[in-house]
Amino acid sequence: MGGSVDPKNGHFIGNWGEFGTLPDPQRIATYSLSANRQKPFAGAGHAAIFNVFRRFRHQVLYVVPPFVAAYAVMNWAIERNEFLNSKPGRLLEGGNEE
Repeated sequence: MGGSVDPKNGHFIGNWGEFGTLPDPQRIATYSLSANRQKPFAGAGHAAIFNVFRRFRHQVLYVVPPFVAAYAVMNWAIERNEFLNSKPGRLLEGGNEE
């Protein structure tokens, strides 16, 4: 492997950026396409439509029943309030009207 350990400096493992590796082989050309030059929104519309449907389908039973229950309670409370503030309601609950 390497040489002996220098107690003051340790092992020399290479220059900055080349730690323990040989330089890249010569005459090899590599090409790449930048990430922002590719199609960043490829299939986004299709995936969005089906993802929204899937998420809605999985969450609808957690969201809708509390809203239906709250609507039913509010509707009952409004009708009860209107009845109690009407003439028949006052006669039924209050006994006498003055």
